[in-house]
Amino acid sequence: MIARMFPEWRRDEFLVTTDPARVDLDVVHGFLASSYWAKGIPRETVRRSIEESIPFSLLSGDRLIGFARVVSDRATVAYLGDVFVLPEHRGRGLSVWLMECVVAHPDLQGLRRWILLTRDAHDLYKKTGWTSLASPDRWMERWDPEVYGRRG
Repeated sequence: MIARMFPEWRRDEFLVTTDPARVDLDVVHGFLASSYWAKGIPRETVRRSIEESIPFSLLSGDRLIGFARVVSDRATVAYLGDVFVLPEHRGRGLSVWLMECVVAHPDLQGLRRWILLTRDAHDLYKKTGWTSLASPDRWMERWDPEVYGRRG
């Protein structure tokens, strides 16, 4: 069996890794369950979402302090979601660096389109090449904002 290599980036005492074994599910779930975009999300849903994505764990030593994940066919399109840096680590440029690592991932080069949703982080994403939709009238969605509240 061939060992799978997971890209990593280092800056000072920080590490961004895509190794799924380095994701601290408790930290990610804890943050997401209280976020505006995934309030109340069940732990099992977070686990499955990470399992089916490329996870980017931002670590200080062995402690997860930030996270992002990408869902992609690795050929044409990528969706970026669940991006955060814990509040006590903000203001140090780590979120910009995390986004630079995401867009530098070798499996995500040459994609036709990247997409994401944000309520309040437009300026962060603009720093790594994101723009508003050129033709928002072409986009559609199926959105269920109450889905986590209805699950048992």
